[in-house]
Amino acid sequence: MNGNSLATWLAFEWRLVVRARLSLAALLLLLLLSAVSVWSGLQETARQRATIARLAGLQAQDAAVATQRNATGGDAGNAAYYTYHHTWDAPQDAAFLALGLRDVAPYALRIRALGLQAQLYEGESFNPEVALPGRFDFAFVLIYLSPLFVIALLHDLVSGERQSGRLRMLAAMPDGARLWRRRVALRFALLLGCLALPLLAGALWSGLGAGATVLVLAVSASYLAFWIGVSLLVGARGCGSVTNATVLMGTWAVLTLVLPTLANVALTRAIPVHQGVDLMLAQRQTVHGAWEVPREDTMRRFYDGHPQWRNSAPLTPGFQWKWYYAFHQLGDESVAGQVAHYRAGLLARQDWTDRLGWLMPGVGVQAVLHRLANTDLPAQLAYQQRIASFHQALRHFYYGYLFTGKPYGPAEAARQPIFTPASGRVALPWQAAGVVCLVASLMLGAGVRSLRRLSRPARLAGGGQAR
Repeated sequence: MNGNSLATWLAFEWRLVVRARLSLAALLLLLLLSAVSVWSGLQETARQRATIARLAGLQAQDAAVATQRNATGGDAGNAAYYTYHHTWDAPQDAAFLALGLRDVAPYALRIRALGLQAQLYEGESFNPEVALPGRFDFAFVLIYLSPLFVIALLHDLVSGERQSGRLRMLAAMPDGARLWRRRVALRFALLLGCLALPLLAGALWSGLGAGATVLVLAVSASYLAFWIGVSLLVGARGCGSVTNATVLMGTWAVLTLVLPTLANVALTRAIPVHQGVDLMLAQRQTVHGAWEVPREDTMRRFYDGHPQWRNSAPLTPGFQWKWYYAFHQLGDESVAGQVAHYRAGLLARQDWTDRLGWLMPGVGVQAVLHRLANTDLPAQLAYQQRIASFHQALRHFYYGYLFTGKPYGPAEAARQPIFTPASGRVALPWQAAGVVCLVASLMLGAGVRSLRRLSRPARLAGGGQAR
């Protein structure tokens, strides 16, 4: 096909799409939803960055107050109790695409040198009424809404020609199979364009790298291709437009809503994991109970686990900070096994969820986007691990004064550990994206092959009546 004939064909096919008001309205609506989702994601990531910056300012104010309090000589235990330390997990450039767990899990946390577990899960959002709505982001539009627009454009691609009486004529054309492929390709390009244009604008605005942008475009194209393949398989069966639309809507509901929900329920029952708030309550019960335990018993248990502080001076009558921090650490250590089981259970669920992406493309696409955006479960657990490492450094810093009796003043306060956020970009999940592309290619190939049957006389004769 030369350039003139290609332009003529494109103009003709475009007029057909424009004449179908449903198709034109669907394309415009998809473009609008994509633009709104990208804008919403960018606004949310900007809000999170502003919150992190504001908390950094509060941290500077707290540090100034602590320095003034210790200007004439201070107490390390008092400073450790009243000084908050700012930790944060800034959104990646791709976070606007899929906000993931950043919508329900803390991305900034101020901690003290007290028990860690009670602080880690204090802000956990486990209320389903809070967590269910989520955010309107690009991942939502792509995974849940874009298949509906594919159905709107392709459910009557074949049945419409059959009902108008043109199908036999089209099948008799020498390049009839090529005609169907061109029509499918045009609709695919229009749908992808409605998703890609806002995506590219958002990528430029956020500074998203070229590799990450290409990966998102590839995954988006693959997901559309999967649903186009499904639509072609259903459309080539010889049923009417209403029947095709009904079957496709049912398929969409099963693949994007029913099966993922059932799989999630099965994983929850197969790999039971308590909520983080349970760890917080268990740790607090141990800490509160320590007030009733003889102080010597508490210190003996602490020194058994931390012999480097055994040479500390014996406890004197009255309250002592080192005893207070000792039973807070013992409270954390009392739930260490539960914490390890909690993290292992969550990661096991995540591994099985990734495997489900082989069977459910929506789950696979969601996993790819969340990994790219660094908003998935492993990212949240990694942030918690960075907090735990920082908290351990704080404890070691203050213990150097609490258990040795060394003076603590402004010069010592200036040497407090400072939280270091994650550095570097997230590795692009090409392997997981490849799985999505493979599944989509197989489904699209099956759908395109089903179009070849339209040229068979027996098939045309058997499918002449629209249902």
